[in-house]
Amino acid sequence: MAVSRSRRLISFVGNAVRLSFIVLFGLFFVSLADAQSPKPTPPVPADPDDGPIRVKTDLVTLTLTVTDPYGRYVSGLTKSAFEVFDNNQPQEITYFSDADAPISVGVLFDVSGSMSNDKIKRAKKALERFVATSHPSDEYFLIAFNNRAQLLMDRTRDGEAMLRQLALAQPKNNTALYDAVYLGVERVIRGTHNKRAILIISDGQDNASRYNFGEVRRLLKESDVVTYAVGILDRGDSSSSYGMQGQAFLDEISSVTGGKSFYPQTDIEMDEIFERIALELRNQYSIGYTPKDFEPDGKWRKVKTKVNRPRGLPRLTVRAREGYYATPTSNIRQ
Repeated sequence: MAVSRSRRLISFVGNAVRLSFIVLFGLFFVSLADAQSPKPTPPVPADPDDGPIRVKTDLVTLTLTVTDPYGRYVSGLTKSAFEVFDNNQPQEITYFSDADAPISVGVLFDVSGSMSNDKIKRAKKALERFVATSHPSDEYFLIAFNNRAQLLMDRTRDGEAMLRQLALAQPKNNTALYDAVYLGVERVIRGTHNKRAILIISDGQDNASRYNFGEVRRLLKESDVVTYAVGILDRGDSSSSYGMQGQAFLDEISSVTGGKSFYPQTDIEMDEIFERIALELRNQYSIGYTPKDFEPDGKWRKVKTKVNRPRGLPRLTVRAREGYYATPTSNIRQ
């Protein structure tokens, strides 16, 4: 019996050793196959804004509007017709385009208490003219503002939907115009298109914003966003101190960006102005250059653009932003 138990013990140990060997042998081949197979690529974290990638560059871009003495837009000019001076130093234009390119545009609509239902109705009707004349691939950001600025539509190409959204607006409360401009610029620079603009539709000055005039002006000077303003004023508004201060703000932020402000007196004139702004945005030149002596010191650099009149054309006027702060700008790659 002792011999039998010994044999069974030896047989059990032998089986256990063989089983261990088989398991280890199998694990060896599994590890070998795993080492030779390609590792899965870990997922790339999603961008928090799910938007374009911003790349630091020293390229300065300008949007130019060229008109003749009658205010008509002049197209067909070549790169050689333009000269750019950065801090009084001539620059080499390395990028040039005169294409009818789509834009990202922020529409800032005043729905404060001073904007009566009649003013809103007239402005909305004129805005229809703007949408109808704009590039079919334009991208809109709709911001309504009274005592606060609110993003009603974000990055849409449906101009009709934007107009329908405005039909729900009810005028009330004060006017946070500065906040609306700040929000508009922040949204537009995240847009799809390289050309960017904001269109302000308002009847008066700010009286409810958290941001002040200097902060808004600084942001606009830092951003390549052309600003247009349409003042919806009654006859008494323009002569009042309230109306005059509002006009001064709209004039300043428009001119510093290379845009323009308008104050229509009639409904017909208002319709024509909105159409004119849309046409201007489709008849602009885009140029770019890298400053020769650029230093990212944060200082303001003045830019002056000249257009050389081709033979046979009358005197031409070019409008562009006045300068920029010397910090590396964020260009966008899709």
